Formats: sequence, structure tokens, C-alpha cells
Amino acid sequence: MSQTVAVPTDLVDLRGRDLLTDVDLGRDGVAAVLTRASALKAARRAGSEQQRLVGRCAALLFEKPSTRTRTAAQAALIQQGGAAIPLEQGSSQVGSKESVADTAAVLSRMCDLIIFRGAAQQTVVDLAAHATVPVINALTDTWHPTQSLADVMTMREFTTSVEPIRLAYLGDARNNVATSLLVTSGLLGLDLRIGAPAALWPEQWAIDLAQDLAAAAGGRLSLTEDPMAAVRGVEFVHTDVWVSMGEPESVWSARVEALSEYQVTAQTMAATGRSDAKFMHCLPAFHDRDTDIGAQVCAATGRVSLEVTDEVFSSPASIVFEQAENRLHTLKALFQLLLIG
Repeated sequence: MSQTVAVPTDLVDLRGRDLLTDVDLGRDGVAAVLTRASALKAARRAGSEQQRLVGRCAALLFEKPSTRTRTAAQAALIQQGGAAIPLEQGSSQVGSKESVADTAAVLSRMCDLIIFRGAAQQTVVDLAAHATVPVINALTDTWHPTQSLADVMTMREFTTSVEPIRLAYLGDARNNVATSLLVTSGLLGLDLRIGAPAALWPEQWAIDLAQDLAAAAGGRLSLTEDPMAAVRGVEFVHTDVWVSMGEPESVWSARVEALSEYQVTAQTMAATGRSDAKFMHCLPAFHDRDTDIGAQVCAATGRVSLEVTDEVFSSPASIVFEQAENRLHTLKALFQLLLIG
């Protein structure tokens, strides 16, 4: 798969823009979202938040299930005085009786935002092409830009270094979360190390794009098959599930075997050489057998956990729930900036 991505420059006014990939806001736009999100989070906690989206509504066009994205989007709108209209697969006509183009035209006349979560990147691109309101990609098989915004906000909250943030991503690195983290790291000039089998590295177009962005922003990106080398000296260790949504169960056995040495363990965290290293995960995580899928896969493979041990996931080093909370604040900031500035 190839991608052609235009990178905007000197983008300050985000009103009316779409967020379809991790480069659509530009470096300045991402900075604006993160600054606004931090202010909104502080105001919420201080009880001084002002509602700036009264009377605004967003259509949540979701093909895939969601916990954090759905809750964060709806809570953000409610807390800002607006509303969300969930349109789950099967509850709307899109794709069955109505085209994406016609759906975009209809929703644009009734809603102020369209938020899409589904499989094909082309669907969200087509929505944006025919909508007259901002369209947000809340996850496709290719990109997950709203997740990377929350990830960077979380790292900025916990970093203790004046150097560029240093992070490692371990595991399946050819999924949407890894692609977004890779490209966003390049855009913002971070120091990202990916540790994964070469067969599961990001697609070459994403590596090339991220390297070009990193060269311009002073960042550093590297890929290795050695997980311990990847984490050496980093402040943050990030991972994700080993099999993505929509992949068949038959993939599990081979994937678990290929990625077993990339599991984040206490030894992995110790290999950073930093007592303050933090663990990150976009969730949900298979850190124990307490889910149906986790129980099935662990039983089939003889494991008690998959991409991360419960020892790490439940440790003080884990900031996964702060990371999840920041989905709310970054979406709230994004909604404000796209709609009213």
C-alpha cells in the first residue's frame, strides 16, 4: 500500500479542517491541540471549565466497536454543552442503501462534525471530500491520529527530560497505532525506537514519510529486531495488542510465536536503565486471562499474558489510564479548534 500525504506548514487556524492522518494538522496545529488540551484538563479539574460548544453536535459514524473513543467523544461534547449522535454499523444506511458521498452531504446539513471509526482509510477520505463540516478519523486500518495526540500529551506530562522525548514501541509495528506513533514522532522531532520482527515493521511509505519529517524537525527514528536495544535509555515503553481488530483467530498462534520476545516484562522495563521509565498502551490490553479473547489465546498458547505482563501493566510504572483519560482532553481541544478556534 502506498500513501501520498501532504504536510501543511505554519498552520495556526484549524477551523474547518479535517483530521484524516497524523500530518493533517501540521506541527503547529498539533502543538495548538496539546496546549488547549492541557488547559482544558486543568480547568476541568479546577471546576472552572467553560462550555464553548453549546448547541454543537457530532455524528459518530462507527463501523468498529469502541470504549475509549466513543466515551471520550461523547463526554467531551457533553462537558462542552454539545451532543453526539451515535450511528453504529447497521443503525444507518451508509454503505448499504446510501453512498458515503450522500451520507456526508446529509450529515453535514445536520451536524457540525463527522467522526468516523472503521476499516478503510478511503472511506474517511471520501467522507471528507463530500462533507462541508470537519471530518475526524477516529481510527482506520491505516491511521489512528486521535490516539497519537493523547499519547504525546501523556508523555509530555510525565517526561523529566529537557531532551526530545525518547520512547520505544515494541511488538506488532505494522498496525495503525504504530504508524501514527511513528509519523507523529517524526513530525514533532521525537526520538522513537521501534523494536519488532522485520516482517512486522511499518510499511515502507510510513517509514520514509516519518524519516523525512524527522529530518526536518530534528528527530531520530530507528528500527531494530532487538527489543532490549530498542528500549535502552528510553523514558517510555509503548506496545499494543499483537493481533488487530478484524484479523482472523487463525493469525493468533503464528503472531504470538513471532512476538513472544517482544512482550513487555519487568526485565524489559529494567533494560531501559531508568528507574522512572513508564509503560504505555492504547488499550484494551491482554495482560491477563480476564477477557474472553485473552482466556482463549492464553489457553491455546499456554501463556498467562500476551503483549505485556500483568506485573508491568498493574505497576506504578504504568500510565495507561492517564493515557486513556487524555483521549477526552485532546478530543475536546480538537473539537474546539476545528469548530470555533
